[in-house]
Amino acid sequence: MRAILLGGGLALLVSLLGTRFAIRQFTLWGYGQEIRDDGPTSHHTKRGTPTMGGVVIIAATLIGYFGAKLITMTAPSASAWLLLFLFVGMGLVGFLDDFIKVSKQRSLGLRSKAKMVGQTIVGVVFGFLSLSPMLEDDNGRTPASEKISFLREIDWLALPLVLAIVLIVLIVTATSNAVNLTDGLDGLATGACVMVFGAYMLVNIWQNNQFCQEDPSATCYNVRDPYDLAVIAAAITGACFGFLWWNASPAAIFMGDTGSLSLGSALAGFAILTRTELLLVILGGLFLLETVSVILQVSFFKLSKGRRIFRMAPLHHHFEMLGWEQVTVVIRFWIITGLFVATGLGVFYAEWVARL
Repeated sequence: MRAILLGGGLALLVSLLGTRFAIRQFTLWGYGQEIRDDGPTSHHTKRGTPTMGGVVIIAATLIGYFGAKLITMTAPSASAWLLLFLFVGMGLVGFLDDFIKVSKQRSLGLRSKAKMVGQTIVGVVFGFLSLSPMLEDDNGRTPASEKISFLREIDWLALPLVLAIVLIVLIVTATSNAVNLTDGLDGLATGACVMVFGAYMLVNIWQNNQFCQEDPSATCYNVRDPYDLAVIAAAITGACFGFLWWNASPAAIFMGDTGSLSLGSALAGFAILTRTELLLVILGGLFLLETVSVILQVSFFKLSKGRRIFRMAPLHHHFEMLGWEQVTVVIRFWIITGLFVATGLGVFYAEWVARL
């Protein structure tokens, strides 16, 4: 438990202080956010606000995690290395996107195909390694599983290796893009991520306490390295918490694609490595709603030749266009996230109780 507290505390401190430094430096370098011309007019006042704040979240997470491991004199696990690779690798894709935006002073960075190629490469490498026999522990467990999972592995839903990797890539790209779509209002995605990563910290702690190491039973969890994953979850939660101090309305800095893609991929990584893939649909329900709103809007627009379901997508912009204040939208969406997280944790715990 000491490593979890240290990881979260160190990441929070580094993020809180480091974001202030990043705001000053990014402003000095001219790394300001470009705003979509077709977005709400109230957003035009945000033009020039420093972006790429996700760099601080990533750095704070790494310092928090490795600092905790150094203090407790324990080595990182295979699952931790894989999750951090996914987290940093997807952050690099987002960083390239952000850097093109600020260097060319436009609201679009990497072309959609180039971004998808980058996300796919990172996802494929993560999927292949997480299922590789080379990373089996002493009990023959790989970091990820070829079986589809809800709260545990579903034995009759085992996939061939290639299809399992494809599914992992789909989960990673879908979740990273979902968080990216949600990151449209001051503090919205950051606050939601605090709650969802906090939930995964609790899931990992519980799985570690009920670990199938020496005494397998119906109630224990057949996962690998749950405690180490809990340390990373605590570090990311702390990093997002510290960043939220500066990202809350009126935002002094944005996380950019560097932050949203890395955080979304980390959520996917936790779902895959904890064997709770379908539980992510509940815990990350807000991100799902935002994504579905875009899919519905685009599909209906094409099928109806120009008509729209929402005044603007993603969903948070629809409520802005209805006249809601940005702060009101953010707080109410945080409440929705809290309800999703509470429901997900309730389902997770209820399943374990039902097995007693």
